[in-house]
Amino acid sequence: MKKIFTLTLLAMSVVLTAQETEETKEKSFTVSGSVDAYFQTYISAPDDVGASFGTAFADQTGFALGMGNIIASYESGKVGAVLDLVTGPRGAAATFNSDIVDGIVNQAYVYWNVSENTTLTMGRFNTYLGYEVIAPAANFNYSTSYLFSSGPFSHMGLKADFALSDDFSLMLAVMNPWDTNNTSTTGEYSFGAQLGYKGQYLNLYYDSGANSGLGFEVDYTGGFDVSDNFFLGINAAYQTTSYVFDDNGDVLNDDFKNGFYGAALYPQYTLSEDFALGLRGEFFGYHAEEGEDLPSVIGATLTGSYTVDSNLIIKPEFRLDSLTDADGGIYGNVVDNDGLAASSLSAFTLAAIYTF
Repeated sequence: MKKIFTLTLLAMSVVLTAQETEETKEKSFTVSGSVDAYFQTYISAPDDVGASFGTAFADQTGFALGMGNIIASYESGKVGAVLDLVTGPRGAAATFNSDIVDGIVNQAYVYWNVSENTTLTMGRFNTYLGYEVIAPAANFNYSTSYLFSSGPFSHMGLKADFALSDDFSLMLAVMNPWDTNNTSTTGEYSFGAQLGYKGQYLNLYYDSGANSGLGFEVDYTGGFDVSDNFFLGINAAYQTTSYVFDDNGDVLNDDFKNGFYGAALYPQYTLSEDFALGLRGEFFGYHAEEGEDLPSVIGATLTGSYTVDSNLIIKPEFRLDSLTDADGGIYGNVVDNDGLAASSLSAFTLAAIYTF
């Protein structure tokens, strides 16, 4: 009887342990994030002139803070949630810092893995448009492109991701209008779609009303491994919109009211396990229905990326942007070192990014 009782207890223990192990496998909680800071000085202009590149983030001279973010993820079985909190100038710019909540919440969404091939996500999530992202740790270049800066940073809505096969994927979304991350008070919504094939993505976005801001955008994002050490990233986009009105019925952004277009190449070469070199070459311009001569930019950004103990990334960067029209409005107060009006701006930046 003692042997039978002992064997019974042992069997029960094995069953309970197996159940606990299975429950542990089904539930997971992770915390990750990054912190970054940088130093920047202009080469072609005085640092105190008030000039800046016409792109988002990293627009200060001297020593400056980028952002800090903490991402908490919890998954239980087929469902889960993600909360991404940000602070610092880059985080405030990415969320438009319209109130206390917007100033710290970058992403906040829940998801349901309906099946192995289908996932539903609802809440606030970063945009699928463009080659670059908000978090600097996920970009090769520290400064951002005009294409990324001109599109939405995040969306508030519902999206469905489908794995159609090993090579094809599809995403469909209905969202609040462009960068309206709280509520849609105008009765207008936006619609998005993404078709993916082996790392190449065709992205579509459409705002349903004239007050929505972005209008229609088609965007291609992808890249190719030219060799084991050489990768070529590609981004191209075309955007057009109706007039955007303010509360008084006046037209906003009258100079650049019809849209933008552009393309960027991202050749990146890995020299060693710790160091890589990358270039971003970009052409960006505005277009108008009436054929006005609107400004465009040609930019070149050369960035080195040195990894220290896998967590700390040091990025020295040289950037040169040249305008076709010095009075185009993309820059502010662009002058050379003699104080004369200029059509180009260059800078050196040294950034440090820590990920955890």
